[in-house]
Amino acid sequence: MAERTEAVTTFTKPSDREIAMTRVFDAPRELVFQAHTNPQHVPHWWGQRNSTTIVDTMDVRPGGAWRFVQRDADGNEYGFRGEYREIVPPERLVYTFEFEGMPGHIVVETLTFEEHDGKTTLSSTSLFTSVEDRDGMLESGMESGAVESWDRLAELLERLREQADARAS
Repeated sequence: MAERTEAVTTFTKPSDREIAMTRVFDAPRELVFQAHTNPQHVPHWWGQRNSTTIVDTMDVRPGGAWRFVQRDADGNEYGFRGEYREIVPPERLVYTFEFEGMPGHIVVETLTFEEHDGKTTLSSTSLFTSVEDRDGMLESGMESGAVESWDRLAELLERLREQADARAS
């Protein structure tokens, strides 16, 4: 079994309307990109462990819509949606993000995938329409939720790598 090191997600505020997150994943960027663009993979990592994510819509092309629904343990449902703006496999994804419970507060998400020695640095920058929206997102518990999602993403990537290795042997 490979030695595991604790993955660290870093958070910064590059401007008064942005939140940036970065983490290194032990997987090639094609696989990390695929986890973000394949509707079969998204439910396995997007959101918190105590909820279920349903991919309602996922039309991965510029102008294409996406919508995910999270269902918590009590059966409450929360919708999230957006539109893909830019897709450059496996380097970059740009899309909008809107929580349906707070319509009109649209965030532009830019994800970049950089590979070095078989590991991928995923950088995500969220651009908000106002300082208040950015601060509200931070106050909502976004950091812990994002870390939990990215922990789940790392677990999915490990399973996908193991499956690929098993098929290759």
